[in-house]
Amino acid sequence: MTLVRVKGFKIFADRHGQMRCNHRSTNQKVDLQKSPLGSAEFFADCARISAAALALKQIQPKPGTLGGLIAVYFAEAHFLERSKATKREYRMCAEVLKPILDTPVSSINTPLLAAIHDKLAKKHSWDKANRVRNFLIQVFKFCIPKGLISKNFAEDVIRKPRPKDTPEAYRTWTFEEVQTVLEAASPQLRAALAMIFCTGQDPSDALEFRKDQENDGIIWKGRNKTNVGAAIPISSILEIELAMAPAHDAETLLASSKGTPWTYDGFASAWQRLRIKHEKAGKVAPGLTPKGLRHTMATWLREAGQDEREISDLLAQDSKVMGLHYSKNAALARKNKKTMQAWEGEYERRAQKAKLSNPQKKPSNPDKEFKFNE
Repeated sequence: MTLVRVKGFKIFADRHGQMRCNHRSTNQKVDLQKSPLGSAEFFADCARISAAALALKQIQPKPGTLGGLIAVYFAEAHFLERSKATKREYRMCAEVLKPILDTPVSSINTPLLAAIHDKLAKKHSWDKANRVRNFLIQVFKFCIPKGLISKNFAEDVIRKPRPKDTPEAYRTWTFEEVQTVLEAASPQLRAALAMIFCTGQDPSDALEFRKDQENDGIIWKGRNKTNVGAAIPISSILEIELAMAPAHDAETLLASSKGTPWTYDGFASAWQRLRIKHEKAGKVAPGLTPKGLRHTMATWLREAGQDEREISDLLAQDSKVMGLHYSKNAALARKNKKTMQAWEGEYERRAQKAKLSNPQKKPSNPDKEFKFNE
């Protein structure tokens, strides 16, 4: 038999005497039944596998570079245990830095990062530049103990200030905007927006509420971002909204039109289509975001006379209660029920005000009107 050798490949006979051919670095196999050893097809397959392996190697982060540091951080448990929203943001930041991932670690210093920060602010926005800065702070923080970089050079980069004429990031919704959007949304999207509106939770948290996390009118769940314990009362408003939503078999309280749990991207896509349509029609003002509904609840509660601690407890923000056991959170649940009642009262006050200011207006669908004291 003619001896065949190909660089980067291991050609051998297995324990049954059958000839095999594997690419050494990727262990990808050449099918010798379809491409006999030494044939033109065999050498073509070897060339294809070698080219693919080389291309893959070229796009992998190189050790001793910025890309290498980011790859190390992405393998850290600190990153892997982050919320889905934070992971998306950090991967976005890595994508923004893609053109300079080959920068040697030895070249990284504060002046270089400050210059990159300035360039990103001009090319993208002050906010994205600050997000990338914060991401690099986390990357360097976890690479220093490994001896991969000597200092957290990103910490000394000065954050870009918010321009004075920049609109509020997550502005509050008016009562009329809430009504307009809910009436126009599909049943599934309406239920999702109502959940955010009536609980004051972050969209990524509200979409993931499971049926087994609800007990006796309380949703028990830690925030994805902080794991702060939450005891969220289901208001009478939300009860009506969930009752109107189409039935589904998903494990979550909410479901998409497919009857499966919402993905964040699916929800965001459905929301953007609705928002753009209504902005163009002049039915809502620019700047509406689902997260703005969280700010809306906080604003309404402040106007209803609730203090910061009461609001923070309901929104699961900076709470000291970390466990989710009912016995530990019972007091918090009772307290949050009273806070939720204050929010319902504020909603009713605004509903009456809207009705008095426009007595001729009739709801497009009376069955979808919020009702109280039923």
